[in-house]
Amino acid sequence: MSKAEIELFDFEKLNVYQKSLDLIDNIYDVADKFPAKEAYNLTLQFKRAANSISLNIGEGSGGSRKEFIKFLTISRRSLRECIVCTTLAFRRKYIDEQTQLSLRNQLTEISKMLSGFINYLESDNAKNNLSEPTVEYLTTSPNTELITPNL
Repeated sequence: MSKAEIELFDFEKLNVYQKSLDLIDNIYDVADKFPAKEAYNLTLQFKRAANSISLNIGEGSGGSRKEFIKFLTISRRSLRECIVCTTLAFRRKYIDEQTQLSLRNQLTEISKMLSGFINYLESDNAKNNLSEPTVEYLTTSPNTELITPNL
């Protein structure tokens, strides 16, 4: 793989989006260790719910402020679905207590970010769809390098 500079879409610079991608990576790593009997049940549902968080941020960012709020709300609902999947996985002993706590902490952080972003977009302070409320939500590091495979 070689490093290639690519232009980011505006939503890709959102911290909440980047954190949702990190969550997907963690959930895939965890869910891939579930028993084979869960492949088409909890494993698939967990992954789909995690993907839905990022997918709705990206899709919603291309519309009006009202549409974006709707998609962020859907993201937040998918996040809550991940909470249930985490709880079920723990109760079934597919994950240990530390993994459950780690996932729940990640989910809580993203949930707060989504709620804050929705509240901001609903306020008169929002100038456009992708102006986040404060620097802590704003972007990934300006030095973030993305690696893409040679196509």
